[in-house]
Amino acid sequence: MERYTALASNSPGSVVPGAGDLSVWPTRCQDPHPPPPPAATRANIESAVARCVTCRASKLEVSFAPTPMANENLAGRTIAGYRLLERVGEGGTAEVYRAEHGARGACAFKVLRQRLRGDPIVVKRFLREAGYGSRVVHPGVVRTYDFGEADGLYYLALEWAKGESLADFLHREGPLTPVDAVPLVRQLAEALAAAHSAGIIHRDLKPENIMYDPQTRTVKLLDFGIARDAEQPPEERLTRTGFFVGTLQYVAPEALSGELVDGRADIYSLAKITYYMLTGKNPHQGRSPRELFQQLLNGKAVPLSEALEAAKFPPVLEAAVMKGLARHPADRQPTVTAFADELEAAVAQSRDAKSRGWLGTLKNIVGKRDSE
Repeated sequence: MERYTALASNSPGSVVPGAGDLSVWPTRCQDPHPPPPPAATRANIESAVARCVTCRASKLEVSFAPTPMANENLAGRTIAGYRLLERVGEGGTAEVYRAEHGARGACAFKVLRQRLRGDPIVVKRFLREAGYGSRVVHPGVVRTYDFGEADGLYYLALEWAKGESLADFLHREGPLTPVDAVPLVRQLAEALAAAHSAGIIHRDLKPENIMYDPQTRTVKLLDFGIARDAEQPPEERLTRTGFFVGTLQYVAPEALSGELVDGRADIYSLAKITYYMLTGKNPHQGRSPRELFQQLLNGKAVPLSEALEAAKFPPVLEAAVMKGLARHPADRQPTVTAFADELEAAVAQSRDAKSRGWLGTLKNIVGKRDSE
C-alpha cells in the first residue's frame, strides 16, 4: 500500500505518494483564507476532515503529482565539522547523508530540504526532532549528537545505526514467527517507555522509523520529528488547522479525531507494527486513503488469525495484539511495557503447552515399550 505525504505549503496543495503523511488540505477551494473547521469530535470528524468548510469540496479528493525532490547533492561538502560522504536517503522534508566527524566518527547527517527553509512550522518541527531525541537516552533510541544551522542549512547529526529499516527487512524476508518478533517488540517497548518517562510521545511509529540489525537482532527507534511533549499545551502544538500529521496506516484513531493523545497512541502503533511483523499485512485494508480513514475511525481490525490463517497463532497471543489495537485508548494495555509483557507471556504459555504435549507423547511411547 502506498503512503501519502502533503506538500509543505501554506496554501492548498496536492497529496503525493511516497513520504509518509496524509494531507487534508482542500484541492479546489477558491477561498485563499478558508475558516478553520469545527472542533473535531467523533460526531463531526467525518465532515470536518472529509469536507472543506468553505466550498464543501472533498478534502480527500486529491490530485497526484510528483514530489519536487530536486535538491543539491551535498556529498563531498563539510558542514559544521561533518564531512558528508554520500547521500543514503531522502524524503519529502529532508535528506540523509552518511558523514564523518573528527571526534564522533560515523554519523547520519540529516538536512532539511532547501525549499522548506522559509516555512517556520517545518523548521521548528525539524529542530524539535533534535530536542526531543536528545532528551531520550536509551540503547534502543538513535542518539542525537548535534543540531543547528550552518551554511544556510538546518541539520541534525545522529548516531549511525547499523543494519537497515525494519520495513526493508520485512519486505525482503517476510513475516516473523512470534518467537522472533516478540523480542523486538520488547526492545521497542523499552525504548518507548524511556521516551514516555521523559514526557515524550513518539506519534509516528512505523517500520520505516525503526532500524534493525540482523546480526545482533537489535532494533533502534528513530525520527522524533512529529513527537509531542506530553505536557505541551494545545496552543503550542506544531500543526496547521485542518492537517493530520502522521502515517495513516499506523496512527491511532484518537489522533485522527483531533484529540490530544497520550502514550496509549504509541501502544496502538506498536500493536500495528507487531501485527505487520507477524503477518506481513495491515489490520485495516482500505483500498484508498478515504476508505482506510473510515476504517480506522469506525471499522474493526481484521483478527490476527484471519490475516494469516496458516500460521495458527495461539489465541492468547492474538488476544494481546488485538487488545493493543482497540479503537478506544482505555481498552488497550495501560503501558507499552504491559503490551510487551502480555506478548511474552503468550509466547511462554505456547512454548509450555508444546513442551507438555511433547512430553506426553514421549511418555506414551515409553509406556508402550515398557508394557511390551
